[in-house]
Amino acid sequence: MPVKIRLQRHGSKKRPFYFIVVADARSPRDGKFIQKLGTYNPLTTPATIQLDRQKSLEWLHKGAQPTDTVRKILSYKGVLYLKHLLRGVSLGLFDDATAMEKFQAWHSDHEAQIQKRQQAAQQERRTRRNPPYRRQERPTARPASEESAEG
Repeated sequence: MPVKIRLQRHGSKKRPFYFIVVADARSPRDGKFIQKLGTYNPLTTPATIQLDRQKSLEWLHKGAQPTDTVRKILSYKGVLYLKHLLRGVSLGLFDDATAMEKFQAWHSDHEAQIQKRQQAAQQERRTRRNPPYRRQERPTARPASEESAEG
């Protein structure tokens, strides 16, 4: 039975919200699934992803094939990098502690980048919502005595 890790669409029309699920490849997109791994909301900036890293890693080790979009999500959350590091441990290239140290270093850098993107998006939203106020200069009216003297 071929197993896929894929997105299951929820949400209303033009407001997508997805569950990341493990399902039989033959079942329909929004049909029966084996296990729910997390959620994905593409409407937020940046997209909100809640994912159980351990369950995802277990399913990848069992041979579940992620779809293209889910592969990008797993890569973004570091699951594929962790799988890569654990493969190096199983081959004897380095020990488990070194692998976890590398992953923690990557994870902290990645979280800092995400925070930076969120702050930039918030700042952009604020400036778009409240543009800087500029006082418009009104033409000053001349006194009537000056106008008659010129003409």
